[in-house]
Amino acid sequence: MNTLFTADPVRAATFVTDGKLVVFPTETVYGLGAHAFDEKAVEQVYQAKKRPTSNPLIVHIGTLTDVLHIAREVAPLAKLLMNAFFPGPLTLILPRHPSLPGIVSGGLDTVAVRMPALPLAIKFLNAACIPVVAPSANLSGCPSATTWQSAAEDLNHRVHCILCGPPSTLGLESTVVDCTSELPMLLRPGAISEEQLRTVIPEFSTTPPDEFRSPGMRYNHYAPNAKIRLIENPNDVHPNNSSGYIGLLPPPLISQFKMCRVLADKNDYSHSLFEFFRDCDRSGIKTIYCQKVDQAGIGRALMDRLIRAAKSTK
Repeated sequence: MNTLFTADPVRAATFVTDGKLVVFPTETVYGLGAHAFDEKAVEQVYQAKKRPTSNPLIVHIGTLTDVLHIAREVAPLAKLLMNAFFPGPLTLILPRHPSLPGIVSGGLDTVAVRMPALPLAIKFLNAACIPVVAPSANLSGCPSATTWQSAAEDLNHRVHCILCGPPSTLGLESTVVDCTSELPMLLRPGAISEEQLRTVIPEFSTTPPDEFRSPGMRYNHYAPNAKIRLIENPNDVHPNNSSGYIGLLPPPLISQFKMCRVLADKNDYSHSLFEFFRDCDRSGIKTIYCQKVDQAGIGRALMDRLIRAAKSTK
């Protein structure tokens, strides 16, 4: 198919309301959107991404009242989190409304819901006037796309429209919290840290879930073609012209790396990670050395993505 590139959110919204696929920006990563209540459109999302249909999708909403159309109920703790962090990089797992197609949730009786904070995303969603499913706009298993150009590398001619917006400011997928039990459970770390969540909901469950309720739990991904090697100390790295490095401290012999990126802090590291992975693939790099970070704040989410990427490239 021919893909239309546009900067107009209203124009892009006409595609999704017609049951077609639209890539659109959010503050976390770019999403691959489809009409949440159009089962055939949702099937196209899985096909375009080459994503297993057992991997649930996140439903994106433009207004808080849209939650009532996709969730059977909203528990008081979920309302507290929505009031504190919607719009923003937080996804909540809620009981699925019976009218929402089961394919959206991988056959589960729950649904993942998020309200993005990026104004362009909200304009797109409100112009569409419907909830929109949107996993990350990349081929399944590859690093998430944080620019429309990276999304186009994976999905051009697989989608009908790409809404061209700014690079994602956060660069990691949303935090996911399960709100279907008496105590909430953090299923996927993201830009909203556990410390921030506990300022609203002090007590969280520590019991592992009995099923994969969240996108991103079942499969290893976020991985480039290069092998990922996690390191504690940059001095232990032996660079060559087919290796890359990313971290907070500069390695010795920095000029011998084919690509090297030293970041100011963990936020900068998180923002830069996926695009650096893609840059390394574009340059034919075979091994990427990634410095570990402490897991305070966004460090937990960053280490989650690094560990998953390393497992996927062994």
